[in-house]
Amino acid sequence: MSNLRKDMDTYRGKKVLVTGNTGFKGSWLSSWLNKLGAKVMGYSLPPQTEPSMFQVCRLNEKITTIIGDIRDEIKLTNTFKEYKPEMVFHLAAQPLVRYSYVYAKETYETNVMGTVNVLEAAKNTNTVAAVIVITTDKCYENREWVYGYRETDAMGGYDPYSSSKGCAELVVSAYRNSFFNDKNIALASARAGNVIGGGDWATDRLIPDFVRSVAEHRPIFVRNPLAARPWQHVLEPLSGYLRLGVMMLADREKYSSAWNFGPRDIDVLNVEEILQMAIKIWGKGGIRIDKHEQPHEAHLLKLDISKAQAYLKWQPAYAVYDAVDKTIQWYKKYYENKENENMYEYTLKQIQEYERNV
Repeated sequence: MSNLRKDMDTYRGKKVLVTGNTGFKGSWLSSWLNKLGAKVMGYSLPPQTEPSMFQVCRLNEKITTIIGDIRDEIKLTNTFKEYKPEMVFHLAAQPLVRYSYVYAKETYETNVMGTVNVLEAAKNTNTVAAVIVITTDKCYENREWVYGYRETDAMGGYDPYSSSKGCAELVVSAYRNSFFNDKNIALASARAGNVIGGGDWATDRLIPDFVRSVAEHRPIFVRNPLAARPWQHVLEPLSGYLRLGVMMLADREKYSSAWNFGPRDIDVLNVEEILQMAIKIWGKGGIRIDKHEQPHEAHLLKLDISKAQAYLKWQPAYAVYDAVDKTIQWYKKYYENKENENMYEYTLKQIQEYERNV
């Protein structure tokens, strides 16, 4: 990934719109783009957690943020018209599996029609040169097999969240073939695994649940301790998205397609293994098994990243232990020094450390 650092200059001075910029991944991506000298604009709902990385890092003071819902077609379209972005990273979504069982309609409206609205706005804005739609590894029809899913494997999804992301992928493919190719706009989708990193306080996510349990001096209750996931530090897929964006601007036809960004096979661990690492690094914490009946969740899910390795020259920089270590160190810094430590500066420090590894 040696090409990543030199290609980052592509973003200097670029008008980049990040939907979902108040979320966990959106905040990290906005911070990185801001560091690279991009003119970052965000379109998002207000932060959905308290605390949130967006607030902790005071990103409202560093980038332009429009508070809005991607289901609001008129406001979204007007935002594109006013700010005239050159690149779009679409991250805004309803991202939780268990939430989707309770609010299925909202999940489909946000993840499917919200994506349609973003693509409609992009195709009707003559400044837009490239769009990357971020979905998930869960968009695949999961057969619980031991090898990784390739970008050409079937879309699917048992639960409403996964299904909605599979639908979003189909929307991206249709818009690329029907509209974007004719308009000479690059359009790609990116699928990443279970992302961890400092600043995530969402519910029903492993590391945030662990962090809350440590902060409240109680054990974490685990639903599926043997469920294996492609864990990776948040900077891993973000580096892939940024690299992909550079390549799309250089060659629309070659790079406008679907891309997987995940860890090496050896770093696909189960929930209990990840938690044992986190406990060891933090020096405290405990695990309890939640024996209540739970909604269906996949037990094994892996991504094949051969395409990104071959064509983008991208590969993971961190082993899974490093990913967990960087994550826990961010939270420890926040909880131990939150009155004195500038978490935005600490976030930039972690980005700089990552850049040195690639």
